[in-house]
Amino acid sequence: MAISSTVFVFAIDLSDTDRHVYETLSLRIARHPSESDEFLIARLLAYCLELTEGIEFSRGLSAADDPPIAVRDPTGTLRAWIDVGTPSVERLHRASKAAPRVAVYVHKEHRQWLAELRAAKIHRAAAIELRALDQALIAQLVARLDRRMSFPLTVADGEVFIALKEGTISGQTSRLEL
Repeated sequence: MAISSTVFVFAIDLSDTDRHVYETLSLRIARHPSESDEFLIARLLAYCLELTEGIEFSRGLSAADDPPIAVRDPTGTLRAWIDVGTPSVERLHRASKAAPRVAVYVHKEHRQWLAELRAAKIHRAAAIELRALDQALIAQLVARLDRRMSFPLTVADGEVFIALKEGTISGQTSRLEL
């Protein structure tokens, strides 16, 4: 018998002062049994940091050729491919051919991965946006992870602040260069 996905519900008051995005989000995110809590939190943060009209989560691991997060225009055309983690060179090459904009949110050690990307031939590599999420922020949020969570999330000058009952946690997002 297969293990089913676990559904997490997040109610987030988003205030992204860097991009002037202010929204109240109600998100239901399914975590596949093979997906780590860190990846789930990175997906959630990437979604919030990329929030725009037409954004959506993928259908999950069953749609391995899809990005974890996509932005589509009203006709369904892919406008942005947003990946999480350290995707392969081949995946990034395919992504940059499939969408005019590609962004990757890295939530773990990335020096070896960056070296691999720099040595590879990737379509429009210079246009790929790479962002590192603060690993301590991810760890702190994972430590407090619950199936139902409600919190304000504020972004200011590249720093993410999350106010929880136990106190505020924060961490930087930083741009990585190919």
